Amino acid sequence: MPLSPLDSPALAQEPMALYVHWPFCVSKCPYCDFNSHVRADIDMDAWRSALLDDLAHEAALNPGRPLSSIFFGGGTPSLMPPAIVASLIDAASGYWQPTRDMEITLEANPSSVEAARFADLAKAGVNRVSLGIQALDDQALHFLGRAHDVAEGLAALDVAQSVFDRVNFDLIYARPDQSEAAWEAELAQGLSFGTDHLSLYQLTIEPGTRFATLVAQGKMTPADPDHAATLYEQTQAMTDAAGLPAYEISNHARPGQQSRHNLTYWRYGAYAGVGPGAHGRRNGVATLRHKKPENWMNAVHRNGHGLQSEEPLAPTDRAREALIMGLRLAEGVDLRRIADMSGLQPDVLLDDEAIIRLTALNLVERTGQRLRVTPAAMLLLDAILPEIIRV
Repeated sequence: MPLSPLDSPALAQEPMALYVHWPFCVSKCPYCDFNSHVRADIDMDAWRSALLDDLAHEAALNPGRPLSSIFFGGGTPSLMPPAIVASLIDAASGYWQPTRDMEITLEANPSSVEAARFADLAKAGVNRVSLGIQALDDQALHFLGRAHDVAEGLAALDVAQSVFDRVNFDLIYARPDQSEAAWEAELAQGLSFGTDHLSLYQLTIEPGTRFATLVAQGKMTPADPDHAATLYEQTQAMTDAAGLPAYEISNHARPGQQSRHNLTYWRYGAYAGVGPGAHGRRNGVATLRHKKPENWMNAVHRNGHGLQSEEPLAPTDRAREALIMGLRLAEGVDLRRIADMSGLQPDVLLDDEAIIRLTALNLVERTGQRLRVTPAAMLLLDAILPEIIRV
């Protein structure tokens, strides 16, 4: 295969990221379409060995690069024994070159059982935690299928803030029948805790979920889109005023506290993905692991890795992905970098006439080689992207 632009020495020395997927949960939430599974028995020694083997295979194909972040996602990775977390961090730190300020994030449910592990997870090397609090209302938590109540969630947040340098928590809004006043009060409470990062997601009805079934049966009515848009605008105003502006559609942070790992995705950097269902991007190749835990485990035993597929990405595919991901960011995209990475110039990638038209409507902005969607137009992103992207 001929060398792609991604094989250039400059791009090859950009820091990369590592994603580790732990697929197990105590229960399945009715809105969740993530690769999460409930299992009565988990052989922790077997899982430790398999994850390390999968990691070793990926490292051998992409060796020696700077490593800027590790993200343990799921599922519920706070259910992992801290010793497994430590083993994976140690192995990754040996295969790659950790940056001085490497970010190591672990997603956690805010239960008392998991909060009791936070100190051991910090000793293992985790320096950032992301808590799935999801709501600050007990009735809403019950509706969302969460196992914790508000008191338990806030107790876990207190522990997290005492143990970890950096803390994020998630809230889900635009729930059925949620009023502007109710969301204003809930978000104001969320902002009062002093965390430097918040992930604020509108409730979406994903195919294959329990909520999708309820909607199809007429037993649940999602929020009206116009009302959801009003709540979104309310969210932007309140987070801006609190000093946590949106740097991505659903993510808000104080300056310097953005998720470095997720920025690698959105800026279309290289990342390795190990564990069931994990995606990766390395050297112009899209990688995908087997999704079902048992299938992934069998593949690791059989092949020494859990890969299901490795697909070379054409220059147009890379450019399209980079534009779609990067335009989610408030900073937008650097068109020169996308041209360097794909070998395609901006006039091939973008419809200049559409950009001029949308600029006049204050929906997009182009300054030199940087293109961004305006904050006011972020809700229209899905409609704007097909207008401006040619490839």
